[in-house]
Amino acid sequence: MEAAARRRQHPGAAGGAGAQPGASFLQARHSTVRADEAAAGTAPFHLDLWFYFTLQNWVLDFGRPIAMIDSFELLYYYDEYLGHSMWYIPFFLILFVYFSGCFTATKAESSMPGVALLLVMPSGLYYWYLVTEGQIFILFIFTFFAMLALVLHQKRKCLFLDSNGLFLFSSFALTLLLVALWVAWLWNDPVLRKKYPGVIYVPEPWAFYTLHVSSRH
Repeated sequence: MEAAARRRQHPGAAGGAGAQPGASFLQARHSTVRADEAAAGTAPFHLDLWFYFTLQNWVLDFGRPIAMIDSFELLYYYDEYLGHSMWYIPFFLILFVYFSGCFTATKAESSMPGVALLLVMPSGLYYWYLVTEGQIFILFIFTFFAMLALVLHQKRKCLFLDSNGLFLFSSFALTLLLVALWVAWLWNDPVLRKKYPGVIYVPEPWAFYTLHVSSRH
């Protein structure tokens, strides 16, 4: 009778490890994932985050002109003036805040997997379009140098970029290279020079298309 009373007071004791099979399965799976990450020797790359983020940037930015056909004037003012301040400043600020948390004390984790390298090109190409068409080169270059300064500062503390930080920094570096090549290619264009007479000369892709491509047809 004493044994029966103990079983009634502690019903989980009789079941042992089989009392919670779901919890045991989750624990075993979590341990397996952590073991795989430790064996790989790199920080986990957030593929779902960066893939959908790059995809939504392309879809939303190129889908916006289609929605601008029925209310053009109002949306043009919003896009060219008010929208730049409301969208791009918080956008780059959020990216920088995220980037500030992408550091690791393990040198072996400072590398990108192959899938991240494949996403660098479309990501950098989108930021190139964003900088040139949105005319936000000053904001972009300020963010890039702030990221570079943070990398150098953290390096003194023996902290290195993880896979996500390397992906974002590589995307921005590729963007800067593409912008430099774009400006160098159109540096002596007399038509675009008249359209963009300021000190910072970064022609818009749509302006180039309108003046040099569509006008020939």
